[in-house]
This record gives sequence, structure tokens and C-alpha cells, in this order.
Amino acid sequence: MKEEHIRIIASRTGLSHRQVENTLSLLAEGATIPFISRYRKEMTGNLDEVAIAEIRDMWKQLKELDKRRETILSTIEEQGNLTDELKEKIEKASTMAELEDLYLPYRPKKKTRATVARSKGLEPLAKMLMAQDPGDPVKMAERFIDPEKEVVSAENALAGARDIIAEWVNESQKARARMRRLYLNEGMISSKVVKEKEQEGKNYRTYFDWEEQLKKSPSHRILAMLRGETEGFLRIHIAPDRDKALDLLDDIFLKSDNASADEVATAIEDGYKRLMHPSMETEMRQWAKEKADEQAIKVFSENLRQLLLSPPLGGKRVLAIDPGFRTGCKVVCLDQQGKLLYNETIYPHPPQREVRQALKKMQSLVNAYNIEAIAIGNGTAGRETEEFIQRVPFDKDVIAVMVNESGASVYSTSTVARKEFPDYDVTVRGAVSIGRRLMDPLAELVKIEPKSIGVGQYQHDVNQSKLHQSLDDTVMSCVNAVGVEVNTASEELLTYVSGVGPGLAKNIVTHRNENGPFASRQGLKKVKRFGDKAFEQAAGFLRIYGAKNPLDASAVHPESYHVVEEMAGSLDSTINDLIKQKELRQQLKLENFVNEKVGMPTLKDIMSELEKPGRDPRERFVAFEFDERVHSINDLEEGMILPGIVTNITNFGAFVDVGVHQDGLVHISQMADKFVSDPNEIVRLQQKVLVKVIDVDFDRNRIQFAMKGIDQRKHIKE
Repeated sequence: MKEEHIRIIASRTGLSHRQVENTLSLLAEGATIPFISRYRKEMTGNLDEVAIAEIRDMWKQLKELDKRRETILSTIEEQGNLTDELKEKIEKASTMAELEDLYLPYRPKKKTRATVARSKGLEPLAKMLMAQDPGDPVKMAERFIDPEKEVVSAENALAGARDIIAEWVNESQKARARMRRLYLNEGMISSKVVKEKEQEGKNYRTYFDWEEQLKKSPSHRILAMLRGETEGFLRIHIAPDRDKALDLLDDIFLKSDNASADEVATAIEDGYKRLMHPSMETEMRQWAKEKADEQAIKVFSENLRQLLLSPPLGGKRVLAIDPGFRTGCKVVCLDQQGKLLYNETIYPHPPQREVRQALKKMQSLVNAYNIEAIAIGNGTAGRETEEFIQRVPFDKDVIAVMVNESGASVYSTSTVARKEFPDYDVTVRGAVSIGRRLMDPLAELVKIEPKSIGVGQYQHDVNQSKLHQSLDDTVMSCVNAVGVEVNTASEELLTYVSGVGPGLAKNIVTHRNENGPFASRQGLKKVKRFGDKAFEQAAGFLRIYGAKNPLDASAVHPESYHVVEEMAGSLDSTINDLIKQKELRQQLKLENFVNEKVGMPTLKDIMSELEKPGRDPRERFVAFEFDERVHSINDLEEGMILPGIVTNITNFGAFVDVGVHQDGLVHISQMADKFVSDPNEIVRLQQKVLVKVIDVDFDRNRIQFAMKGIDQRKHIKE
């Protein structure tokens, strides 16, 4: 860890030197972000997970910059071109762009027009022209005519000299820095349709003739245009006003008003068109793509967080249905822990349509397995199946809930599913996944690759390593925020616990299967390769309900158990008394328990846990029903006000499912009776909302909704 890295990160984030240094030390020791955020608040000054991740990512970038710096210094030194002045500039470079600009003149080149001109001995002529002294360039050039070197005329010599000057212009660090600012501040991004591709590329028709300022172009438009170009329907260009760009270069390189200066001006124009513009356009594309990726990944991660933290139904006996027409509806019955008890196929819909038998079967299954809730996949035949379930005359109250089944098919064919259900086909596995999602979305969705869950946009177009890192961070954050019951958790869920990972997760499950449930957190140390470091990172996030020590079911870390014992002892009570009796906790003076290792942040967290040990941070589950009038897009009419569920959030709005097999868009301008800059200010994923139908495009299968002007509190029943 370099002192310079700490200084730079502190400067960029506005954090103190101590906060950054301590956070980097913890990360370097292998501590996870959830652990640092939750259990090392005294060291970091109460930094949250977002700030810690930002420090980690900046540190990674700075290390990559240093690695590139070392390569460049080594290469230039091997060439014999490394001066003290150049070395100092390279060592002080703070961005990759600045570093690459310094390296550009020394980068090994293939054969260029300038290298050819130099081989003909024309560099002295180029220097004479660049001096822009009075004189006749043609007479200067005549001295360099050499037929043996293929310089057969003065104009031939001047052309070669201009090629060298054009390269100097392009490789000037000052010119590139100023040109980069011009492209960033005033560059325009434009797209045109590829000739004769209008019909094939009609999905991109918005961008057939589009232009806007690059820095103001939102991420979804950048990614849409880039995808259109990749697919061969669009051509994209990025550039500022050409005259402004040339004026900028003229200001730097033109010193006189004479014939030599005219030659330099010609070289400047050629250098910009042939060398600098393509280079800057490539750089701006990369910059725009990185910014768009960053925003798209941020949106995806936030959507994933909201979905993973959706309210769980909890441990109830569930009947789950994976709907279908031709192949029927696959039905499974699950116990409170999600264990498969029974599976069956019913045919309530055409073409087979055995309604009477299906009704009787549903009645008997609900009674036989004491079913408390029915989960219905929201895909093909979902609404029709929901309508069928509503007609079943059950002997008791059973709630029926539509469940988002995105990714269920991915799970059903996965290695995880085959391992869980080796003797069942994909339809049974898919139905089980739907039922378990209702019971505990987090525990089930961690089994599916986040990209397949269906809450992102352009997820296949963005930087995959950055996407993977962000989504992994999000899943780990959610899992550890909720906590994991070690005696019932799947291997996949345990994998995301701080400090555990796939290997230890497998070992925990193996130990549990061979030795029975864990009786205490200390028992985890008997697991193969579960050492002190892993225990430190993981223990606070693992729960053991029913343990002898009630703190084993809480988020209080074992390293702080002695603090709670001291608290209880100071009141001549037990830990159980402290948990159950609020008046006892109110008698505690936290400052009496502060020491070198335990500060007020930790003490406040302990008190919060004692109030509600192992509290689930997720909201309470509330059942939801679609409007009975609509089942397909053909049932929609402008002006209808319908209940729906937010299924995806983007920078430009939110998509809402009203039960017609096609989500509709609430554009950001239609979300509220005020200006909205971020849809997350108004809605969250899985939120129940009321929307008004404002347009239905039956040909393109697109629906537009509005939320503004509707009193959401009045109409949505919680």
C-alpha cells in the first residue's frame, strides 16, 4: 500500500487520511466489504459499503496505473530516450490518458508516412518549416531533393516534411490535452442509418438521424446506439465543430504569417483529420462507453438489490404452479423449508382442457398438504392460471400470488438444480423455484446468475468483469444484511456469506449433513478449513436459532459477546433478561463500556440488536392481485387505471406489469407531478403501483403508462 495512493484517494473522495488508510489495510488483510462496514466502524469512521467499495475500486485503478507506468518507463529506458525531465513527467501523471499521451511519441510504430519521410532525411526540413522563419519553403525543400531516396521534387520533399509535422501535432501532449477537453465539453455524438438497412434495423429508427451533445447523452442512448452499430444498422461519429478544433491547434502551433506557416497550417489540418481526430474519437467512444457502462451497472445493481430484498412470505406450506397451455401446468407442493413433497401436472387450459379434474386435484392437494399459499409463475398462461385458481372452491382461505419467474428456466437446467433434483425434469425444478421465490426470494435467487434474473438493461453489452464485480458485491451485501441461518441455508446462499466462499460453503453443508445441526457459532470452527480468519469474517452474519446463547441468533459478533456479558453483569441480570426487558436496557450508560477496541458505533449496534435479535430488514409481505378485466394487451384501453408491479427500473423510467404478458413503460416524464431526475426517487422494484394507460401500440406490442395525477396511497391496498 503506497502513501501516495492513500493521499490521492482521500483527496478524490473527501475522506480523511486515516479513514482511507485503515480501510485499505483491512482490505489488504482480506476483510470483506460487509464485514468492514458492519464490524470495523471505529477504524473506518463509520463508512458504509458504498464508500468502502469506492475506495477499493480507486485503489485497484491506481495499482493498474502504476503497473502501466512501470511498463512505459522500462520501454522508453530501453530505447535510450528516458531523460530526467520525461521521467519526472511520467511519474507525476495522474491519469491513464496523460500517461499514454507522454508515451505516444515513444510508442513503437509500424511504418507510417512520417517514418517514411524521416528515412528520406526530411526531418531537418520539417524543423525548418516549424520554425516558421521568413523564406521560401520551395527553395528550402530543393536542398533535400535526392532521387536515390525517392525525393524527386521540392513538392515531394515538402509533402514528406508535412507528414512529419502532422505526427508532431498529433503527439503533442499539450495539444492532445486541450483537444481532449474540447471533445469532452463540446463533442457531438451522431448516428445515421446504414444505407438500405432501414427495414431490418427498424428497432433503431429513433437513431436513424440522431445528434446530441456527447456529455449529455444518457447511458441507455449511448448503449443503444453502440449496439445498433455493432449489429450493422447504424454508423456513429463523435466530434466537436471542425473549425473550433483546427483553431485550437492553430493557436498552439502557428507562430507567424508567412509561406512556412502556410505549410504548417496544411500539416495541422492533415494531422487533425488523419491522426488526431480518429484517435480522439476512439478515446471518446471508450470514455462514453465506460460512463454508460458505469450507469447501466449501477441501475442493474440497484434493481437487483431491491429484488433480492423483496418481502418474503416466510416458512409456509406452498403449492407452486409453472403455467402452460399445450404441456399443461406443472404443480408442486413444498413444505415450510421448501422441500419438494409432491408434483403433478394439470390441464386447465386448451388444447387438452380438463377443468373438472384440475379443480378436484387442486382441492385435494391443498387439503392433503395443508397448503397456505399458491405461487403462480407470471409467464405464458400465468393470468389464465390465476383466473382458474380463483374459481377453485377451497375449504379454507389460501392466498394466490403471481411470482416473477424470470430466470426460473435458467435455474431448472443449471448444475445446482440437477444436483438438488437429479430425478426430476426441468418443469418440476422450475415450479419449485417459483414456489421458493415466494417463500424467500433472496435464498432462491442466489442460485441463479444475476444477469439472468431479468432486472437489467444492456447487461450483455457492458464491461462484463465490472458487471460481475458489482453484482457480486450486491448479492453479498444483501445476503449479509439479512443474515443466514446456518442450519438450513443452501450451499449457494452460504457462498455469499462474508469470508465463506464456495469451498467453505460446501464444507459447512458436508459437516452439517454428517454431524447434525450446529449448536453454536463456536461449532463452526470444527468445519474443515474454517480457521480463525474465516470465523472472524463470517460469524456475525451466520445465525443459529435456538442456540443456548441467544446472541448466536443475532448480528452481535462473537468478539463482542463479552461486552454484552459486562452489560448484563452491571445490572445483575442475564443476557436473556437484557433482550426481553426494555427497561433494563434503558438503564445502561453506553459510555461506561467504551474502551480502546469498542467504541460508540459498535455499542449502538449492539443495543439495536438486543432490541430485536436477528431482525430481518426486509419489509412485510403483502399479497397482490391484478385487475380482473385485463388478461392480454388486447384488453387494454386508453384511460384505464390499473394496479401493477414495478418489474424493472431504468434511467428513463420504470416498467410495470399489469398482468397482460407485456410490461409497459412509465416514462420518467409521466412518473409524478414534478420534475424527476431519477426514477428511483419515485418507485422501487416490486413496488405495487397504480398506472393509467395512455397509449397502446398493438403492432409493436408496446404499452405506455402514466403515474402522475394518481393518488397512489388512496388506491393501493397494503
